[in-house]
Amino acid sequence: MAKIIFDGDYGIDDALATLFLLGRDEVELVAVGTVHGNAPADAAAANALQVLDVAGRRDIPVAVGAQRPLAQPLDISALVHGEDGLGGHASPMSELRPEPVSAAEQLVRIARELPGECTVVATGPLTNLALALLLEPRLPEVVRNVVIMGGTTREPGNISPFAEANIWHDPEAAALVLGAGWPLTLVGLDVTMRTWLDQSDVDRIAAAPGRKAEFAHAILQHYLQFYRGRHARPGCPLHDPSAAVLAVRPDLARCEKTPVRVELRGEHTRGMLVVDRREFAEPEGPLIDVAAEIDRDGLVTEFLAGLLELV
Repeated sequence: MAKIIFDGDYGIDDALATLFLLGRDEVELVAVGTVHGNAPADAAAANALQVLDVAGRRDIPVAVGAQRPLAQPLDISALVHGEDGLGGHASPMSELRPEPVSAAEQLVRIARELPGECTVVATGPLTNLALALLLEPRLPEVVRNVVIMGGTTREPGNISPFAEANIWHDPEAAALVLGAGWPLTLVGLDVTMRTWLDQSDVDRIAAAPGRKAEFAHAILQHYLQFYRGRHARPGCPLHDPSAAVLAVRPDLARCEKTPVRVELRGEHTRGMLVVDRREFAEPEGPLIDVAAEIDRDGLVTEFLAGLLELV
């Protein structure tokens, strides 16, 4: 049984990733933390509670995390996911409340209680993970591994010419997390832009019975409209769900082990990932598994199986 702590900014694809994980019998979703990004952290927590309610899993604790980046002004990405983060379908559950601790505190506590057992899947800015490292510098010793949706090493950025949004929203936090030395897989735009959910996949979700499928299809509409306008093609990429699927099925991607640094000072390149691919380069910092190739068909099949509970 894979124990997963999920940390996200709870936009549409975070919600889809969560629904996938909840549909897998071999996964135990231990806890959820929320962070600024697609929505403010407290609104993201309300979204997370709603997603868990849709899936009938009100027992899973949700903790509100960082409300802003470590060292730069807050910037909320409302365009892609809508003002509420769920494409206009947020409906806060007034009777549900987040935990009375921060997401970083929750992460540290659970990791200490379950040493070596938990995988952290992070699909938003990495502020909570950075704060958890500051609270507990030994965190990499007690976390099994970390899977992050973020960054790009070959594909153009999606929030600037060179930077992917989750890294760009808090580069200082990303630098701390990527340099911490824990087993870490980075699932970036290099592969997620190749995991396109096409119209036939969307039609399968629309035709599936149950509250999860109905909710997933509803929130997908805003996302599909955004990407149709941006890329002039139907469908959308599975950014956050790709990280969730690879946390369960790492065999669906080929990774390159390489040192990765985060650019913090560049006027035009802040938030960019710097990868030294020179053959004889001396690594500066820990080696990270960077997803370079992905089995798109296999990943989409796994995602739909979990989302629609076909496993």
